[in-house]
Amino acid sequence: MKLGKFYPWLVSPVVVATIVIAATGTPLKAAAPLGAASQAETQPAGTESASQLGASVYAKNCAICHGDHREGNPPAFPPLTGVRHLMTPDQIAQLVHTGRGRMPAFTALPDQQLQALVTWLSRPEGPAPAAEVAGKTGASNLAHAGRDLFHQNCAFCHGRDAMGGEDGPDLTQSKLVLSDKAGENIGPVVRQGRPGTKMPAFNFSEQELQEISAFLHERTVDASLHPGKRRGVAAADLQTGNAAAGESYFNGAGGCAKCHSPTRDLAGIASRYQGLELEERMLYPRGARSTVTVTLPSGEKISGTLAYRDEFTIGLRDSSGQYRSWQTSRVRFQVDSPVDAHAELLSRYSDDDIHNLMAYLQTLH
Repeated sequence: MKLGKFYPWLVSPVVVATIVIAATGTPLKAAAPLGAASQAETQPAGTESASQLGASVYAKNCAICHGDHREGNPPAFPPLTGVRHLMTPDQIAQLVHTGRGRMPAFTALPDQQLQALVTWLSRPEGPAPAAEVAGKTGASNLAHAGRDLFHQNCAFCHGRDAMGGEDGPDLTQSKLVLSDKAGENIGPVVRQGRPGTKMPAFNFSEQELQEISAFLHERTVDASLHPGKRRGVAAADLQTGNAAAGESYFNGAGGCAKCHSPTRDLAGIASRYQGLELEERMLYPRGARSTVTVTLPSGEKISGTLAYRDEFTIGLRDSSGQYRSWQTSRVRFQVDSPVDAHAELLSRYSDDDIHNLMAYLQTLH
């Protein structure tokens, strides 16, 4: 099962949050809303027999991808232990019925089996964390409960120790986490997600947010005591260059000013990206689209975003989104690829050039 945006993280990427209950088996029967499904059952979903049925349906259809205990199979299939924080029972039922991404649609699953599966997936894994700390306010108790919640819902991307994983950043160095005290800062991000990224929205209670916050603070303290165990690069490690020299390189030998402006496309870039992420975008820009201008035999020029190119064909999407292509032997064309300039610089950079250019970019707040 793949949980939409953040479980790429529920897909994509995630996310969000797409949740994919990947499974094998025969197609299933159309799923009505959960309430309608429950009316067709002969056993209430809360009975032992219903629980056994849900476990059986999961084992037959879902465990092959997501593990016998909903633990997931990284990096392809996320854990399902925290699915109740991402989707309501009705949403899970609908997704099982329609499928999404790599997840097949189970359009013939009987209502009773669907209800039992959804109920089984929606249950907590082991004792509810909130119950473990009921009536307790100690930081260690909160952190212990937060650890379980984090492992079930966040570790797939951020690592079990919160120091970064396959898709998620190191949270022990996050400015948001460091400024948080009891979930007041991380809460809005966790509940709303980050649109346009693999970070989905989660439905956590105030108590649960405090528990996750306590765990993250515990991990932050531990990480600061063992800096040699970091898997990432601290922003301070990339602040050793000379900003004035970097500005000179930007406007001169590097040729950066031919395409970029510190007051236009790069304005505020140091506020949007820090540390290694900023350097990666400087060296290997992502999402930069190439443009192409095609000159027809008649002399007419047609420009657009480069969509396809090989030895025989050149294709583009024009301003209306229409795809157009021509044989390369019959037209002339000029491709403008902003990534090429960055690629050419890789062989010309000295270490000082990179450090100085980074120092300059970090002044563009």
